[in-house]
Amino acid sequence: MALASRVCSSKRFAYKSLGWIVSSDNQRDSGESVIQIRRCACVVKGGRRFSFAALVVTGDRKGRVGYGYGKAKEVPLAVEKATKVANRSMKGYSIGNGTISHQVLGEFRASKVLLLPAKPGTGVIAGECVRLVLEAVGITDILTKSYGSNNPLNLVKATFDALEQLKTREDVERLRGVSLS
Repeated sequence: MALASRVCSSKRFAYKSLGWIVSSDNQRDSGESVIQIRRCACVVKGGRRFSFAALVVTGDRKGRVGYGYGKAKEVPLAVEKATKVANRSMKGYSIGNGTISHQVLGEFRASKVLLLPAKPGTGVIAGECVRLVLEAVGITDILTKSYGSNNPLNLVKATFDALEQLKTREDVERLRGVSLS
């Protein structure tokens, strides 16, 4: 199936049978990444009325990241709404030396994401949706595996669930009341 290219609000999108797939140049300087654009059609008397939904991840690459989901009649408006929601929902997560401190499994509905710490120089080994979240938070070396559904929204939420489970050595020492040296 041939992909037809279309330029929309200074971003390049490729149209594929059911929706929009964002090209690889979707990361802006501000740390904002468009993960997915969905097109929905409402059939009315005069034809079809289209609306769009955008999934955006925003991060500062220093441990703060958030995601947003916006809907509108036009693609740029949907991306703008999603970006506002993502900026409002930014939270801090504990990362150290470019990787995570221990293995975690995040779940959301039918999607599961396993995050494994990796040695420096490994890079981010992940699928597209999980990769954009991890790069936005500032992780540079990690191994991941996703199980179950590959729905982008569910994968992003499962990744955030995994990030929320992360604890540093200091957190564990404080919770247990002992030193782990």
